[in-house]
Amino acid sequence: MNTGTEAPRRTRIQQEKRELILEAALEVFSTHGFRGSTIDQIAEAAGMSKPNLLYYFRRKEDIHETLMQRLLDTWLAPLRELDDIGDPMTELRSYIRRKLEMARDFPRESRLFANEILQGAPRIMPLLAGELKTLVDEKAAVIKGWMRAGKIAKTDPWHLIFSIWATTQHYADFDVQVRAVLGPNRGGDGRFEDAARFLEQLFLEGLKPRG
Repeated sequence: MNTGTEAPRRTRIQQEKRELILEAALEVFSTHGFRGSTIDQIAEAAGMSKPNLLYYFRRKEDIHETLMQRLLDTWLAPLRELDDIGDPMTELRSYIRRKLEMARDFPRESRLFANEILQGAPRIMPLLAGELKTLVDEKAAVIKGWMRAGKIAKTDPWHLIFSIWATTQHYADFDVQVRAVLGPNRGGDGRFEDAARFLEQLFLEGLKPRG
C-alpha cells in the first residue's frame, strides 16, 4: 500500500534519461573536474537542452553526488569481498587483480575520484570519514588476524591497503604516462597483466611469513 511517503517510481524513459545524463556528466567531470564543469557542458554532452536536464537534476552538485555514491559503491566492492576465513595470499592476490581490473575498465571513475580528493574532498568527506573508514578499519582487523595467526608477515595493515590503492589506481590515473613510457611494444592491453604479475610479486613475496 502506498502511504504517500514513497518516492514516485520512475518510468523506463525517465530512468534512461537519468543514465544518459550521468554518463555525460562522468565524461565532463572526469575531464574538467567539478569546478571546471558546467550544467551547459553536461547538457551538451548528453544531447539535451539545459531545461530538460534540470528536470532530472536540479543542480550540478546533485549529479556529482549521485556519481560519487555510485563510484564508492563500485570502488569498495573488492575490499568488501576480502574474506577473513580465506587463504590470505589468495585473498590479497584476488584483491590486487580486482583493483587492476577496475583501473582498466573504469579509468574515468578513477579520475573523477582523484579530482575530488585533490580538491580536499569537500563533497564526499562524510563518506570518507564514515563508510570508507569503517570498511577499511574492518578489513585492517582481518589482516591483523592473519598476522597474529602467523599466516602473513607483520606490517601496518592500513598502509598495506593504501599501497595497493596507490599502485593499482596509478594505471588509471596516469595511464597516458604509463603507455608513453612503456612504448608501443609494451603499452598495449597486456600492460595490465604485466602490472598484475609484478604487483603480486611485490606484495605477496613481501608478506610471506618470516622464519
